[in-house]
Amino acid sequence: MKFLEQSGSLKGSLGAEEQLSLISGCLNIQEAVEGAMHIQECVPENLELKKKIFTQLDQIVDDKVVLSSSTSCLLPSKVFAGLAHVKQCIVAHPVNPPYYVPLVELVPHPKTAPMTVDRTYALMQKIGQSPVRVMKEIDGFALNRLQYAVISEAWRLVEEGIVSPSDLDLVMSDGLGMRYAFIGPLETMHLNAEGMLSYCDRYSEGMQHVLKTFGPIPDFSGATVEKVNQAMCVKVPSDPEHLAARRQWRDECLLRLAKLKRQMQSQ
Repeated sequence: MKFLEQSGSLKGSLGAEEQLSLISGCLNIQEAVEGAMHIQECVPENLELKKKIFTQLDQIVDDKVVLSSSTSCLLPSKVFAGLAHVKQCIVAHPVNPPYYVPLVELVPHPKTAPMTVDRTYALMQKIGQSPVRVMKEIDGFALNRLQYAVISEAWRLVEEGIVSPSDLDLVMSDGLGMRYAFIGPLETMHLNAEGMLSYCDRYSEGMQHVLKTFGPIPDFSGATVEKVNQAMCVKVPSDPEHLAARRQWRDECLLRLAKLKRQMQSQ
């Protein structure tokens, strides 16, 4: 936390010591949420466990508290099913590691009140995150649907012998990823021609031709998983020490990228 403060990367309006002073633990759920205006559930990705937690919270809270889940894939209609305070419930899905990747997906239950979405959006902005409104629930939300589309085609390209696993990662890290770190795919389309209408007029036929060649959903098993695993282990052995070191390097890169993005946005 001190390192983040010294590097100018600390989020929110409070200093490091002030933030740390707010962290405490207890064994009683009612005591844990006493006086809270926003409750963020972060238990493991298990539907029954999450439903148990929210059922307990539902019996404790008043009509003013926002009940939020960090789930990355469970639908709000399942997580918050049967709750009396369902209008106060919302998914606020952060992206790992959330201190370096600011995106938070806000996904409402069909009965979530608009004020609940607005309050959660404002809170996420206040603490330095980048909230996006997913207008209605859908499997995978927005981020994982995009991520799985990339992973699926990446897997097919390796499986069919089109490109090696290491070169596939380079296509993203030294190609698409460099652009997408600053602008999204839609703005990329807009800039790669004389605006969006020009792009679609110019490239839609070619895009549709390529998209029709996409194969079935991979099963992520068999010879291909062995091939990919072998290539990844050459680069990063899968023992805890090497994985931890590589994650630390990744986080340092993300920290520097986040700082650069802030600098570029302020210009």
